[in-house]
Amino acid sequence: MLRNAWKPVAAAVAVGGPAYVYYTSKSDWHETFKLAIKVKGADGRPEMTTRDIPLLPLKQVETRITEHAIENTHSRPGGPRWKFTTAALASNDPIEDANAHQVIQRDEADPSAPGDYLFFTVMDGHGGRDTSQLLSRVLINAVALELSNLVTQPKAQPNAGLLQRVYSLVGSSPAQRTQAALDADPQRVSRAIESAFSKLDTELVNAPIQILASNLDAEARKNKIIPDLSQHPMALPTMLPAISGSCALMAVFDTAHKDLYVACTGDSRAVAGVWEKTADGKGQWRVEVLSEDQTGRNPNELKRLQSEHPQDEADYVVREGRILGGLEPSRAFGDARYKWPRAIQETLSQAFLVGNGRPLRPPPTLFKTPPYVIAQPVVTHRKLDFPSNPETYSPGAPRFLVLATDGLWDELSSEDVVSLVGGHLAGLKGTISKSELPTLVPTSAGSMGIDGKKKRKEETSGSWAFVDENFSAHLIRNAFGGGDVKHLRQLLSIPAPYSRRYRDDITVTVVWWEDGKEDAAKVTTIKSKL
Repeated sequence: MLRNAWKPVAAAVAVGGPAYVYYTSKSDWHETFKLAIKVKGADGRPEMTTRDIPLLPLKQVETRITEHAIENTHSRPGGPRWKFTTAALASNDPIEDANAHQVIQRDEADPSAPGDYLFFTVMDGHGGRDTSQLLSRVLINAVALELSNLVTQPKAQPNAGLLQRVYSLVGSSPAQRTQAALDADPQRVSRAIESAFSKLDTELVNAPIQILASNLDAEARKNKIIPDLSQHPMALPTMLPAISGSCALMAVFDTAHKDLYVACTGDSRAVAGVWEKTADGKGQWRVEVLSEDQTGRNPNELKRLQSEHPQDEADYVVREGRILGGLEPSRAFGDARYKWPRAIQETLSQAFLVGNGRPLRPPPTLFKTPPYVIAQPVVTHRKLDFPSNPETYSPGAPRFLVLATDGLWDELSSEDVVSLVGGHLAGLKGTISKSELPTLVPTSAGSMGIDGKKKRKEETSGSWAFVDENFSAHLIRNAFGGGDVKHLRQLLSIPAPYSRRYRDDITVTVVWWEDGKEDAAKVTTIKSKL
């Protein structure tokens, strides 16, 4: 199906770096600000206190915003030119977010050729970075395998483990090449993506169990002796990705069939900007949210969880918007504390973690009938359009897509993000008041999804900053102050771990494609207010 067995044409993986180093030399600092932080009191209980925090110079703040920013372009003869940017900003040390992208070219013998698959993912880790780091290396390949099987092995049910098969893809036979292009069916493709996510999580969570089982001899089984496997070479490499967790958001662009698929596991969010004509001829951006925030605050997720557990758990399976009162996302990779039965958790902790001085925390008090968290994504499909003539552009087709972990959506609304990207595409420069931007970049509400986050206060005062060439860095800057430079400096000066109380890790990927239509969105001149 794909050239050289899904050989990547272009690939990149970015998993972020360590948090910024904060210097303590007094001579380096001229300004400080006071910050309320939580510390452990003399009695061992948490209490609030106030500390003076050195204020980073603006130049160092700029470095923090852009140090992990990348931009890439991908094009094929006769097709649109794809552009995409990614940027990440840590709050945790090290950052728990991760991201990856990959472009895979179809084989020339593929009945659907020519065309590419473009994969983009952002991962939001929690309880450590182990799960998100692993996903950044294998999730795209796992989905690529399932999509390949739609044509090469449409009826096959392989028995080999998914992780072991990810890199063992083979070319299709002549007979297989004559089969119908099953990957042109959105329902089949959506099911394949769902299957890849679920299979990968099953292997991730079951890996420590398989290692334990292979190291139990007859005597241990008979006498129920738990071996000490803490020094086994795969002890921590399998346990840590299983017990930490990660949300995952993936976009798959199929240029051959002009399809876009968005798969969401967790509370990261995908938002598309759709350019549409208006009666005055100026046009506007329609906001299309292509995912739902999967938390206990989402009514659909609450209903699903209640249906999957006994009726006597209905009142507490979600408490205060969190699963059993603890975990916020209702879908995630890893998080085995919400998936393994209690006895399995105790056994694996004894076998792998106690000897490393890292015993597993017990499950939540209300834990009874696992699993409470699943990795199966919700997949959304949209058609794409790449016309050579802008006048023939299909209404309702996206023009750009933003994928971001929830750290961005804690600060900006979907409407904010579409306006900020639309304004960037229109060539806005300088500082624009928040009240002025809707006039310069009008938007309308399309499908708005379900907001599963805590309601945040909408700020109508203040200003946006259009100073970054990189779209993703542009969104990160505006999430933390935009044109309010003092506020921006303060937020980005707070060191870990205190920063986590004020902001989350953020990873943002923006994808857009150019075929001439975006010129209609441009404005003539905007006077800079800097």
